[in-house]
Amino acid sequence: MNNNKPLIVTFGEIMLRLKSPRFERLFQSPELEATFGGGEANVAVSAANFGFRARFITLLPDNAIGAACAGELRKFGVDTSQIVYKSGRLGIFFLETGSNQRPSNVIYDRSGSVIAQAGPGDIDWDAAFQEAGWFHVTGITPAISASAAALTLEGVKKAKELGLKVSCDLNYRAKLWKYGKDASEVMAGLMPYVDVCVANEEDCQKSLGITADAKVEQGSLDTGAYRQLGQKVLKAYPNLEHVAITLRESRNADINGWSACLCAADDFYVSKKYELTDIVDRVGGGDSFAGGLIYGLHNYDDKQRALEFAVAASCLKHTIPGDFNRVSVDEVRNLMKGNASGRVQR
Repeated sequence: MNNNKPLIVTFGEIMLRLKSPRFERLFQSPELEATFGGGEANVAVSAANFGFRARFITLLPDNAIGAACAGELRKFGVDTSQIVYKSGRLGIFFLETGSNQRPSNVIYDRSGSVIAQAGPGDIDWDAAFQEAGWFHVTGITPAISASAAALTLEGVKKAKELGLKVSCDLNYRAKLWKYGKDASEVMAGLMPYVDVCVANEEDCQKSLGITADAKVEQGSLDTGAYRQLGQKVLKAYPNLEHVAITLRESRNADINGWSACLCAADDFYVSKKYELTDIVDRVGGGDSFAGGLIYGLHNYDDKQRALEFAVAASCLKHTIPGDFNRVSVDEVRNLMKGNASGRVQR
């Protein structure tokens, strides 16, 4: 790894992803495609693919499955040296890819995973943050258990103490918040340590209790409502430098409009909109946006270009099976320039 490049650290749960083939229903045939994925690991892979040094922090089972998971991350150049191994299990999610009017469906089997049982003191944050400049978390890990939430809070507090930039993708997951606390109660404790917030309108409502006149599933979007929403979040948490809101116009499982806006104290930016047709895999699409935004904010003084890079990176992810976004900076920049014909490159 090039030590002159920034080190991005991400922390969270990575899982075994078991997907039915193509567009089949789960167990329609006796096959499942086994890969790995999870919001924070996905961001680490994007960061590595974009030329950053990337380190992923988690807890894995001390067995062959945990070893295979870490090995998969290392293939992308992600540093796994600070992963903690303990006796236990890896979380699993089952994925059925929807089509047309049938939505995709995720079934979680992650209760009691090694990271769900982890808590403060289980991560050596000083070692985890050695040489780091940026720390990324999501609202997913705090949702899996009270102890994992406390461990996440410990991490962001330490990151700010050491002077790191902290980003958080709110990533509200209704199926996970089951241990007796509301998402807004837990996330309100994390947000004062965050510099860059990534969300959609539902995340803002469910994770922060902040609403605006923006509808979750409407066919077209009023960007003025999202500017209002972003300003409300900035006002509630004046420590924030940026609030990025992804804008997905879901016409059906195969066709989405995809864009985003970026709210800052000084201005408001709206990206180009991409029409996503024949979507291959939208799982990990938000993570690819977050990874692209981290790259953009590091490499462009122009916030509009930073936003455009993030949206283009995520647009490309929708064409790739699996959780990870396997694209390069050059491929993203080509799309930003308008090279969207899909013609064979010879």
